[in-house]
Amino acid sequence: MSRSSSARPGALAAPPGGRRATASAIRHTAADGPLWRAVLAAARPHSRNGPYGPLRAPDENGIAVPEGFTVRVIARSGYKTAGVVWHSAPDGGACFPDGDEWIYVSNSETSLLGGVTAIRFAPDGTARGAYRILSGTSFNGVGCATPWHTWLSGEAIPGGRIFECDPYGTAAAMPRLSMGRLTHSSLACDPDRRVVYLTEDEPDGCFYRFVPDEWGDLTSGTLEVLVTAPAGAGPIVWRRVPNPAGLIEPVRSQVPGARRFERPAGCHFADGVCRFVTADGLVWSYDAVHHRLEATSDAASLIPALVGDTGELFVAGDGMTIDVLTADGTAAPFLRVTGHDSSAITGLAFSPDGRHLYFSSQRGAAGPASGTGGVTYAVSGPFGRIGRG
Repeated sequence: MSRSSSARPGALAAPPGGRRATASAIRHTAADGPLWRAVLAAARPHSRNGPYGPLRAPDENGIAVPEGFTVRVIARSGYKTAGVVWHSAPDGGACFPDGDEWIYVSNSETSLLGGVTAIRFAPDGTARGAYRILSGTSFNGVGCATPWHTWLSGEAIPGGRIFECDPYGTAAAMPRLSMGRLTHSSLACDPDRRVVYLTEDEPDGCFYRFVPDEWGDLTSGTLEVLVTAPAGAGPIVWRRVPNPAGLIEPVRSQVPGARRFERPAGCHFADGVCRFVTADGLVWSYDAVHHRLEATSDAASLIPALVGDTGELFVAGDGMTIDVLTADGTAAPFLRVTGHDSSAITGLAFSPDGRHLYFSSQRGAAGPASGTGGVTYAVSGPFGRIGRG
């Protein structure tokens, strides 16, 4: 990716104008993680087979999908894909447009050999190249695509870093230490207020926001942590973290009165609200417009807001399944992986044209005992084009 002449040193410039999606009317999206599993668990089962009909018998890969859809393996951990060895424990992922082609990036949630790998796809959906965009990091689980088409990958370890990566493989990945060294759990961009929200994977984790000095450039800025008055009373305020890159005094201990949550995760921003789920079963909503924080145990009440006008939301469940969730609060099975009982579905993302859904079985059939069991798939078919069942 070529750098803008006005970009500051270390900044990753926005992609050229040609790097745009080729389809702009996609009526579905995909997500995985704790927040989405909580919402899916609260949904009502569909009265019939859902919008795409019943699942067929599992194919040669042990995957069941409705009629009209096909599944193919695009990468296996420890094996070469388009000339590059695919990483272990594939986790968070996203797709980035590049003219009539696109790129799928995938985190690696493993120690020391983590990082991010990218695969470039031709217009017909075939892989035509792969490359590493981040190496030498650990437990990269959390990820977030920025509005300027870079990928933020965070380490889920104490003192972990956020790296800003170039999906197009031109610029080197850059550590964003001003965003905080902590056990990163999830990230979400708020383009309206020009901030990035972060949650912390600790039993008593905090909720942060990073305010860059210049939107589109995460080189420098201010990290703030959410603070409440004693006993939870009073207004919500944000306070600056004095030393976000510090390791001697942990980031989470630098601001007295920082609000604590029970292992916050699953950060998502839409329509002025940032939501995240906690291990005690609550879904928290931070209203960034009115500076209010509310919690609910009724995740089903959030379905219309989360699905929104996308029409359909494809969500990874607790088992090896992907369900389709609609704004009316119903869910139906779309995909089931058999024989991967000790794995998890990760990295859901649609190609820009909406014709291909990517996901991984993080540990594969071998489970956690194998470091190279992960498998990444592409599901292709008539998404959003079938009448409701």
